[in-house]
Amino acid sequence: MNAALTKADTFAALDTCFSADLTALIGSQPTRSLAPTRFIDLVEEVRDLLADSRLPHHEDASDDLDHAADHLTEALTSTADEQHAHLAQARTHLRAAITAAS
Repeated sequence: MNAALTKADTFAALDTCFSADLTALIGSQPTRSLAPTRFIDLVEEVRDLLADSRLPHHEDASDDLDHAADHLTEALTSTADEQHAHLAQARTHLRAAITAAS
């Protein structure tokens, strides 16, 4: 139960930190308190839209978002130790994607 609470808290923190920036990249309105799977869906939606733009910096951002989505998905089912590493990598890729796309 404690691991699930930690996982939920961590995804909520990622949601708080990155959802507004991600939705701004696609001209959408930020949503509130996304569930972990919905946050991953948002990352994938932004990834796909940026990839479709064919702009080099958007393609770089899309690649980072692809890696972030992979790490976020892995974090959902990984052990606590593995989860920490996956979420740290996801944060790194999310930051890089937002920087590249901006």
